[in-house]
Amino acid sequence: MDNAIKAINEKVKQEYVFVEKMFGELNKIIVGQKYLLERLLIGILSNGHILIEGVPGLAKTMSVKTLSQAIGSKFQRIQFTPDLLPADLLGTLIYNPKEGTFSTKKGPIFANIILADEINRAPSKVQSALLEAMQERQVSISDTTFPLEEPFLVLATQNPIEQEGTYPLPEAQIDRFMLKLKVTYPTKVEEKQILERMESGKLPNINPVINKEDILRVRETVNSIYIDEKIKNYIINIVFASRSPESFNLPDLKPLIAYGASPRASIYLSIASKAHAFLKGRGYVIPDDIKQIGMDILRHRIIVTYEAEAEELTSEDITKKIFDEVEVP
Repeated sequence: MDNAIKAINEKVKQEYVFVEKMFGELNKIIVGQKYLLERLLIGILSNGHILIEGVPGLAKTMSVKTLSQAIGSKFQRIQFTPDLLPADLLGTLIYNPKEGTFSTKKGPIFANIILADEINRAPSKVQSALLEAMQERQVSISDTTFPLEEPFLVLATQNPIEQEGTYPLPEAQIDRFMLKLKVTYPTKVEEKQILERMESGKLPNINPVINKEDILRVRETVNSIYIDEKIKNYIINIVFASRSPESFNLPDLKPLIAYGASPRASIYLSIASKAHAFLKGRGYVIPDDIKQIGMDILRHRIIVTYEAEAEELTSEDITKKIFDEVEVP
Protein backbone atom coordinates (compact mmCIF):
# COMPACT_ATOMS: atom_id res chain seq x y z
CA MET A 1 0.00 0.00 0.00
CA ASP A 2 2.86 2.37 0.91
CA ASN A 3 4.47 1.82 -2.49
CA ALA A 4 1.16 2.52 -4.22
CA ILE A 5 0.77 5.82 -2.33
CA LYS A 6 4.38 6.76 -3.17
CA ALA A 7 3.65 6.12 -6.86
CA ILE A 8 0.52 8.31 -6.67
CA ASN A 9 2.52 11.04 -4.90
CA GLU A 10 5.10 11.00 -7.69
CA LYS A 11 2.37 11.24 -10.31
CA VAL A 12 0.77 14.17 -8.46
CA LYS A 13 4.12 16.00 -8.33
CA GLN A 14 4.56 15.58 -12.10
CA GLU A 15 1.07 16.87 -12.91
CA TYR A 16 1.12 19.62 -10.25
CA VAL A 17 3.37 21.85 -12.37
CA PHE A 18 0.43 23.49 -14.15
CA VAL A 19 -1.23 24.59 -10.86
CA GLU A 20 1.38 27.25 -10.04
CA LYS A 21 1.35 28.45 -13.65
CA MET A 22 -2.45 28.65 -13.54
CA PHE A 23 -2.45 30.75 -10.36
CA GLY A 24 0.26 32.95 -11.87
CA GLU A 25 -1.95 33.71 -14.89
CA LEU A 26 -5.12 34.20 -12.84
CA ASN A 27 -3.37 36.58 -10.44
CA LYS A 28 -2.36 38.84 -13.35
CA ILE A 29 -5.95 40.11 -13.30
CA ILE A 30 -7.66 38.82 -10.14
CA VAL A 31 -6.52 40.39 -6.86
CA GLY A 32 -6.91 38.17 -3.79
CA GLN A 33 -9.92 35.81 -4.00
CA LYS A 34 -7.65 32.81 -3.30
CA TYR A 35 -10.63 30.84 -1.97
CA LEU A 36 -12.65 31.45 -5.15
CA LEU A 37 -9.78 30.61 -7.52
CA GLU A 38 -8.90 27.41 -5.63
CA ARG A 39 -12.52 26.24 -5.71
CA LEU A 40 -12.79 26.99 -9.44
CA LEU A 41 -9.77 24.74 -10.03
CA ILE A 42 -11.30 22.04 -7.81
CA GLY A 43 -14.42 22.17 -10.00
CA ILE A 44 -12.30 21.82 -13.15
CA LEU A 45 -10.28 18.91 -11.73
CA SER A 46 -13.25 17.02 -10.28
CA ASN A 47 -15.68 17.60 -13.16
CA GLY A 48 -18.19 19.42 -10.96
CA HIS A 49 -20.41 22.42 -11.67
CA ILE A 50 -20.05 25.49 -9.43
CA LEU A 51 -22.54 28.08 -8.19
CA ILE A 52 -20.96 31.37 -7.09
CA GLU A 53 -23.02 33.75 -4.94
CA GLY A 54 -22.13 37.33 -4.08
CA VAL A 55 -23.24 40.90 -4.49
CA PRO A 56 -22.44 42.62 -7.82
CA GLY A 57 -18.88 43.84 -8.40
CA LEU A 58 -16.87 41.11 -6.63
CA ALA A 59 -15.13 39.82 -9.81
CA LYS A 60 -17.25 36.65 -10.05
CA THR A 61 -17.71 36.96 -13.82
CA MET A 62 -14.16 38.19 -14.39
CA SER A 63 -12.70 35.25 -12.43
CA VAL A 64 -14.57 32.70 -14.56
CA LYS A 65 -13.68 34.51 -17.79
CA THR A 66 -9.99 34.68 -16.81
CA LEU A 67 -10.03 30.98 -15.89
CA SER A 68 -11.44 30.06 -19.32
CA GLN A 69 -8.67 32.07 -21.03
CA ALA A 70 -6.02 30.23 -18.98
CA ILE A 71 -7.51 26.86 -19.98
CA GLY A 72 -7.67 27.40 -23.72
CA SER A 73 -11.05 25.80 -24.40
CA LYS A 74 -14.35 26.92 -25.91
CA PHE A 75 -15.98 29.42 -23.56
CA GLN A 76 -19.51 30.78 -23.73
CA ARG A 77 -21.02 33.47 -21.54
CA ILE A 78 -24.81 33.44 -21.24
CA GLN A 79 -26.51 36.41 -19.60
CA PHE A 80 -29.64 35.18 -17.82
CA THR A 81 -32.53 37.67 -18.00
CA PRO A 82 -36.26 37.46 -17.14
CA ASP A 83 -37.22 37.16 -20.85
CA LEU A 84 -34.73 34.38 -21.71
CA LEU A 85 -36.27 31.23 -23.22
CA PRO A 86 -35.01 27.60 -23.02
CA ALA A 87 -34.42 27.64 -26.81
CA ASP A 88 -32.08 30.65 -26.38
CA LEU A 89 -29.95 28.38 -24.23
CA LEU A 90 -30.18 24.95 -25.83
CA GLY A 91 -30.98 25.70 -29.47
CA THR A 92 -33.98 24.99 -31.69
CA LEU A 93 -35.18 23.62 -35.03
CA ILE A 94 -35.13 26.03 -37.98
CA TYR A 95 -37.56 25.42 -40.84
CA ASN A 96 -36.24 25.80 -44.38
CA PRO A 97 -39.31 26.62 -46.56
CA LYS A 98 -37.34 26.18 -49.80
CA GLU A 99 -36.47 22.53 -49.08
CA GLY A 100 -39.33 21.84 -46.69
CA THR A 101 -36.93 20.50 -44.06
CA PHE A 102 -35.86 21.33 -40.51
CA SER A 103 -32.27 21.90 -39.44
CA THR A 104 -30.91 22.10 -35.90
CA LYS A 105 -29.42 25.37 -34.69
CA LYS A 106 -27.38 24.59 -31.60
CA GLY A 107 -27.47 27.07 -28.71
CA PRO A 108 -24.60 28.52 -26.64
CA ILE A 109 -24.74 25.55 -24.25
CA PHE A 110 -22.51 23.68 -26.75
CA ALA A 111 -19.18 24.80 -25.29
CA ASN A 112 -16.63 23.50 -22.76
CA ILE A 113 -17.00 26.17 -20.09
CA ILE A 114 -20.38 27.84 -19.67
CA LEU A 115 -20.66 31.02 -17.62
CA ALA A 116 -24.33 31.25 -16.61
CA ASP A 117 -24.22 34.86 -15.48
CA GLU A 118 -26.81 35.93 -12.89
CA ILE A 119 -28.57 32.59 -13.28
CA ASN A 120 -31.28 33.45 -10.76
CA ARG A 121 -32.54 36.41 -12.81
CA ALA A 122 -34.19 34.01 -15.27
CA PRO A 123 -37.45 32.16 -14.47
CA SER A 124 -37.40 28.53 -13.36
CA LYS A 125 -38.28 27.08 -16.80
CA VAL A 126 -34.99 28.43 -18.17
CA GLN A 127 -33.01 27.33 -15.11
CA SER A 128 -34.53 23.85 -15.46
CA ALA A 129 -33.42 23.70 -19.10
CA LEU A 130 -29.88 23.24 -17.75
CA LEU A 131 -30.76 20.08 -15.77
CA GLU A 132 -30.18 17.51 -18.51
CA ALA A 133 -26.99 19.20 -19.70
CA MET A 134 -25.53 19.36 -16.19
CA GLN A 135 -26.37 15.79 -15.17
CA GLU A 136 -26.30 13.77 -18.38
CA ARG A 137 -23.82 15.89 -20.36
CA GLN A 138 -26.27 15.92 -23.26
CA VAL A 139 -28.96 18.16 -24.76
CA SER A 140 -32.26 17.10 -26.33
CA ILE A 141 -33.64 19.28 -29.13
CA SER A 142 -36.97 17.94 -30.42
CA ASP A 143 -36.46 14.16 -30.82
CA THR A 144 -32.65 14.27 -31.19
CA THR A 145 -30.13 14.01 -28.37
CA PHE A 146 -26.73 15.66 -28.77
CA PRO A 147 -23.80 14.70 -26.49
CA LEU A 148 -21.80 17.60 -25.07
CA GLU A 149 -18.05 17.68 -25.61
CA GLU A 150 -15.85 16.99 -22.59
CA PRO A 151 -14.80 18.79 -20.52
CA PHE A 152 -18.19 20.42 -19.91
CA LEU A 153 -18.56 22.68 -16.90
CA VAL A 154 -21.28 25.11 -15.81
CA LEU A 155 -19.98 27.96 -13.67
CA ALA A 156 -22.99 29.98 -12.59
CA THR A 157 -23.08 33.27 -10.73
CA GLN A 158 -26.06 34.47 -8.74
CA ASN A 159 -26.96 37.52 -6.72
CA PRO A 160 -28.17 37.04 -3.12
CA ILE A 161 -31.79 35.92 -3.13
CA GLU A 162 -32.83 38.97 -1.11
CA GLN A 163 -32.04 41.24 -4.06
CA GLU A 164 -34.87 42.50 -6.24
CA GLY A 165 -35.58 40.65 -9.50
CA THR A 166 -34.20 37.25 -8.47
CA TYR A 167 -35.87 33.83 -8.68
CA PRO A 168 -34.83 31.03 -6.29
CA LEU A 169 -33.20 28.06 -8.03
CA PRO A 170 -35.19 24.77 -7.97
CA GLU A 171 -33.84 22.27 -5.41
CA ALA A 172 -33.32 19.67 -8.17
CA GLN A 173 -31.01 22.05 -10.01
CA ILE A 174 -29.13 23.44 -7.05
CA ASP A 175 -28.28 19.86 -5.98
CA ARG A 176 -26.53 19.33 -9.33
CA PHE A 177 -23.93 21.96 -8.45
CA MET A 178 -20.99 20.30 -6.76
CA LEU A 179 -19.98 23.48 -4.93
CA LYS A 180 -21.79 26.60 -3.84
CA LEU A 181 -19.31 29.38 -3.10
CA LYS A 182 -19.96 32.59 -1.21
CA VAL A 183 -17.74 35.47 -2.28
CA THR A 184 -17.15 38.35 0.13
CA TYR A 185 -15.71 41.86 -0.12
CA PRO A 186 -11.93 42.31 -0.50
CA THR A 187 -9.71 43.67 2.30
CA LYS A 188 -8.50 47.30 2.30
CA VAL A 189 -5.10 46.28 0.93
CA GLU A 190 -6.69 44.18 -1.83
CA GLU A 191 -9.13 46.91 -2.77
CA LYS A 192 -6.26 49.40 -3.16
CA GLN A 193 -4.47 46.91 -5.46
CA ILE A 194 -7.69 46.52 -7.48
CA LEU A 195 -7.98 50.30 -7.81
CA GLU A 196 -4.37 50.68 -8.98
CA ARG A 197 -4.64 47.76 -11.41
CA MET A 198 -7.88 48.94 -12.98
CA GLU A 199 -7.22 52.70 -13.20
CA SER A 200 -4.91 52.22 -16.21
CA GLY A 201 -7.81 50.75 -18.21
CA LYS A 202 -5.51 48.07 -19.66
CA LEU A 203 -5.50 44.48 -18.48
CA PRO A 204 -2.62 42.06 -19.17
CA ASN A 205 -3.10 39.20 -21.64
CA ILE A 206 -3.77 35.75 -20.22
CA ASN A 207 -1.77 32.89 -21.73
CA PRO A 208 -3.33 29.41 -21.98
CA VAL A 209 -1.63 27.14 -19.43
CA ILE A 210 -3.57 23.92 -20.04
CA ASN A 211 -5.77 22.53 -22.81
CA LYS A 212 -8.78 20.19 -22.92
CA GLU A 213 -6.66 17.04 -23.33
CA ASP A 214 -4.47 18.03 -20.36
CA ILE A 215 -7.54 18.49 -18.14
CA LEU A 216 -8.85 15.02 -18.93
CA ARG A 217 -5.40 13.54 -18.21
CA VAL A 218 -4.99 15.39 -14.89
CA ARG A 219 -8.50 14.29 -13.87
CA GLU A 220 -7.35 10.67 -14.15
CA THR A 221 -4.51 11.45 -11.73
CA VAL A 222 -6.93 13.17 -9.33
CA ASN A 223 -9.28 10.15 -9.46
CA SER A 224 -6.37 7.84 -8.56
CA ILE A 225 -5.57 9.74 -5.33
CA TYR A 226 -5.79 7.42 -2.32
CA ILE A 227 -8.67 7.75 0.13
CA ASP A 228 -8.64 5.52 3.20
CA GLU A 229 -11.66 3.52 4.46
CA LYS A 230 -11.67 5.62 7.66
CA ILE A 231 -11.95 8.80 5.58
CA LYS A 232 -14.82 7.26 3.57
CA ASN A 233 -16.63 6.40 6.82
CA TYR A 234 -16.02 9.96 8.04
CA ILE A 235 -17.71 11.30 4.89
CA ILE A 236 -20.69 8.96 5.36
CA ASN A 237 -21.03 9.97 9.02
CA ILE A 238 -21.07 13.68 8.13
CA VAL A 239 -23.79 13.18 5.51
CA PHE A 240 -25.88 10.91 7.76
CA ALA A 241 -25.55 13.42 10.62
CA SER A 242 -27.43 15.89 8.40
CA ARG A 243 -30.25 13.34 8.00
CA SER A 244 -30.36 11.77 11.47
CA PRO A 245 -28.62 14.24 13.79
CA GLU A 246 -30.00 12.50 16.91
CA SER A 247 -27.81 9.47 16.07
CA PHE A 248 -24.69 11.65 16.32
CA ASN A 249 -25.35 13.36 19.65
CA LEU A 250 -27.02 16.31 17.89
CA PRO A 251 -30.70 16.02 18.91
CA ASP A 252 -31.05 19.82 18.95
CA LEU A 253 -30.58 19.88 15.15
CA LYS A 254 -33.47 17.51 14.40
CA PRO A 255 -36.23 20.19 14.38
CA LEU A 256 -33.98 22.58 12.42
CA ILE A 257 -33.37 20.36 9.36
CA ALA A 258 -36.18 19.87 6.84
CA TYR A 259 -34.07 17.80 4.43
CA GLY A 260 -30.59 16.40 4.93
CA ALA A 261 -27.87 16.15 2.29
CA SER A 262 -28.50 13.87 -0.71
CA PRO A 263 -26.21 10.97 -1.76
CA ARG A 264 -24.58 13.43 -4.17
CA ALA A 265 -23.04 15.05 -1.08
CA SER A 266 -21.16 11.82 -0.23
CA ILE A 267 -19.97 11.41 -3.82
CA TYR A 268 -18.89 15.04 -4.16
CA LEU A 269 -17.14 15.12 -0.76
CA SER A 270 -15.03 12.18 -1.90
CA ILE A 271 -14.23 13.54 -5.38
CA ALA A 272 -13.65 17.16 -4.31
CA SER A 273 -11.45 16.14 -1.37
CA LYS A 274 -9.17 14.32 -3.83
CA ALA A 275 -8.95 17.49 -5.96
CA HIS A 276 -8.18 19.52 -2.80
CA ALA A 277 -5.42 17.07 -1.87
CA PHE A 278 -4.02 17.43 -5.41
CA LEU A 279 -3.88 21.24 -5.05
CA LYS A 280 -1.90 20.72 -1.84
CA GLY A 281 0.50 18.41 -3.71
CA ARG A 282 -0.58 15.20 -1.96
CA GLY A 283 -1.50 11.81 -3.38
CA TYR A 284 -3.76 10.93 -0.45
CA VAL A 285 -6.75 12.50 1.33
CA ILE A 286 -6.63 13.62 4.97
CA PRO A 287 -9.59 14.71 7.20
CA ASP A 288 -8.62 18.37 6.74
CA ASP A 289 -9.41 18.07 3.01
CA ILE A 290 -12.98 17.05 3.94
CA LYS A 291 -13.26 19.92 6.42
CA GLN A 292 -11.91 22.51 3.98
CA ILE A 293 -14.30 21.57 1.19
CA GLY A 294 -17.27 20.41 3.30
CA MET A 295 -19.04 23.73 3.73
CA ASP A 296 -19.06 24.43 -0.02
CA ILE A 297 -20.65 21.03 -0.71
CA LEU A 298 -23.21 20.99 2.12
CA ARG A 299 -24.40 24.62 2.43
CA HIS A 300 -26.90 24.25 -0.45
CA ARG A 301 -27.89 20.64 0.28
CA ILE A 302 -29.10 20.99 3.86
CA ILE A 303 -32.56 22.59 3.78
CA VAL A 304 -33.54 24.27 7.04
CA THR A 305 -37.01 24.43 8.60
CA TYR A 306 -39.06 27.54 9.40
CA GLU A 307 -38.05 27.00 13.02
CA ALA A 308 -34.38 27.40 12.08
CA GLU A 309 -35.19 30.54 10.10
CA ALA A 310 -37.08 31.93 13.12
CA GLU A 311 -33.95 31.35 15.21
CA GLU A 312 -31.87 33.00 12.43
CA LEU A 313 -29.89 29.81 11.85
CA THR A 314 -28.63 28.99 8.37
CA SER A 315 -27.52 25.74 6.74
CA GLU A 316 -23.95 26.96 7.30
CA ASP A 317 -24.51 27.13 11.08
CA ILE A 318 -25.91 23.59 11.03
CA THR A 319 -23.04 22.29 8.86
CA LYS A 320 -20.50 23.81 11.26
CA LYS A 321 -22.16 22.07 14.23
CA ILE A 322 -22.08 18.75 12.37
CA PHE A 323 -18.35 19.09 11.63
CA ASP A 324 -17.69 20.08 15.25
CA GLU A 325 -19.51 17.02 16.61
CA VAL A 326 -18.74 14.17 14.18
CA GLU A 327 -15.64 12.26 15.29
CA VAL A 328 -12.57 12.83 13.11
CA PRO A 329 -10.60 9.67 12.19
